[in-house]
Amino acid sequence: MPGISNELAPLWSWAWPMVGIIALVATLAGMLSGEAAAAVVVIVIVIGVVFAAVYHAEVVAHRVGEPFGTLVLAVAVTVIEVALIVSIMLEGGADKAGLARDTVFAAVVITCCGIVGICLLAGGVRHYVQGFQFQGALTALAVLVPLTVLTLIVPNVTVSSPGSTLNAPQLVFSAILSLVLYGAFVFVQTIRHRDYFLPPEIGNEEAHVPPPSNRATLVSLGLLIVSLAAVIGLAKALSPTLEGLVLQVGAPKALVGIIIAALVLMPEGLAAYRAAQLDRLQTSMNLALGSALASIGLTVPAVAAVSILLDQPLQLGLGPKESILLGLTLLVSVITLGTGRTTVLQGIVHLSIFVAFLFYAVVP
Repeated sequence: MPGISNELAPLWSWAWPMVGIIALVATLAGMLSGEAAAAVVVIVIVIGVVFAAVYHAEVVAHRVGEPFGTLVLAVAVTVIEVALIVSIMLEGGADKAGLARDTVFAAVVITCCGIVGICLLAGGVRHYVQGFQFQGALTALAVLVPLTVLTLIVPNVTVSSPGSTLNAPQLVFSAILSLVLYGAFVFVQTIRHRDYFLPPEIGNEEAHVPPPSNRATLVSLGLLIVSLAAVIGLAKALSPTLEGLVLQVGAPKALVGIIIAALVLMPEGLAAYRAAQLDRLQTSMNLALGSALASIGLTVPAVAAVSILLDQPLQLGLGPKESILLGLTLLVSVITLGTGRTTVLQGIVHLSIFVAFLFYAVVP
């Protein structure tokens, strides 16, 4: 990867995570909360920490190689996302019952339409036609479709509990099924059919720069964890301010989940965009689709456990509008990614769905 070497990491990649932790401590102490100006400062810091997280993720990814590298970032971000959702659920009570659903749904659309769309458009503009292993993309989508339908659509048609909810046995079943499907995907991605997720010309991709040393990799792994913790902690601290702003403009509460998902997915989105510009679209697809799968496969079991053990309300079923957008996202993803060759057209199509998703979230 360009810019990744055995040398010490640049100063800014160390400084921003430390600034993020300091800002998080200040926020928890009440010094950077409640004011709109303070929220702007926190957002700027979050963006800086995101750039640092991407740098350190690329160091780790280059050391371990594909597809393990993209799996590291996807799982790390999702684990932090789960912690954020659970912590907000525990604070909010009944009015936060749909937060997990909104955030997971937003994560799927952001990754499959927003991140994929930007990557396809940026790569198509620069390289005209890009290729990747379509077997890997179809494998991921074959798992993503049942995961999303079983966890976000089926709760609307069950009759054992009222509304868009599941009873305890159904939640246990959904959690186990999600873990099994995601675990099976990881096994196929990393062991059984690893070649499906490798760049078509992996030798050319990695020959131009030596992998970082073990010491540099461990340091970057530690700073990556610090960066992700700072991002998620600051995003959590921002949530009350975000909720207030959303209510002031009269937008639906679901917009809070979209903003949280966008902040959490920023490191992966930026890493995927940079990979697409460097004509490494396979890495972009691994990041985007892997993140969508991890978001459902790990989040649903966690929130289901919290709901059952602590008797917290949990709504999983999407509304009619969201269900249609989810179906459109999955259908278009299968069509556009099923050939392994993409141009700017596919990027425009995916981004159009993403823009529609944002528009109808603000103007329902």
